[in-house]
Amino acid sequence: MLTTWISLAVLLFWAVGAYNRLVRLRSAAVQAFGGLDVHFVRVTSMLGEYEATLSPSPAEQSEARTALWAASVQFGACLAGARARPLDAGTAAALTAGREVLKAAWTAMVRTARTPREAPAAELVDTDAPPTAVPPAPGDDALALWEQRWQELWAQSALATEQFNDAVAVYNRAIRQFPARLLAWLFGFHAARAL
Repeated sequence: MLTTWISLAVLLFWAVGAYNRLVRLRSAAVQAFGGLDVHFVRVTSMLGEYEATLSPSPAEQSEARTALWAASVQFGACLAGARARPLDAGTAAALTAGREVLKAAWTAMVRTARTPREAPAAELVDTDAPPTAVPPAPGDDALALWEQRWQELWAQSALATEQFNDAVAVYNRAIRQFPARLLAWLFGFHAARAL
C-alpha cells in the first residue's frame, strides 16, 4: 500500500513538473514572437512612411504602388491574427505567406521605380532613332535610401525569426516526447509552426 502511494506521489510530481515545463516552453515561444512582432511593426511603419513620401506618385507606378499597399494591409492583418494566436499553425502559415507577398510587392515597386521612363512622343524629333530615356528622377537617391532601410529591417527581423523558430522547435520537441505527449493531449497543447 505504501508503494502505491509513493508511486502516485512520484507520478503526480512528475506530471506537475512536465506540465510546468510545457507551459514554460510555450511561454518562451510566445515571448519570442513578441520580439519578432516588434520588427514586423517597424517594417509596416516604414511602408507607411514610404507611402506618405510618394504623394503624388508618377502614373506608371500607381499599379505597383497599389499592389504594395494591398500587400502591406494583408501583412498587417496576418500580423494581427498572429498576435492573437502566435503558435497557431494556420495563422503562422498566413503570416509567412503575407510576408512573402509583401517582399514580392516591394521588389515589384522598386523595379517599377527603377525602370527608365521614356520621353513623351511629342518630344521625339527623329522617328527612326530609338526613344531616349528621361534622366533619372531626383527621387532615385531617396529610393536607394528606402531600399537600404528595407534591407536593414529584414536583416534585423531575420534574427528574431530565427529565435522564434528555435523556440518553436524546442516546444514542438517537448510536446512530442512520450510521457509529455499524454499531458500535451490532455491539456490541449498543440504543435506550433515555424515562420
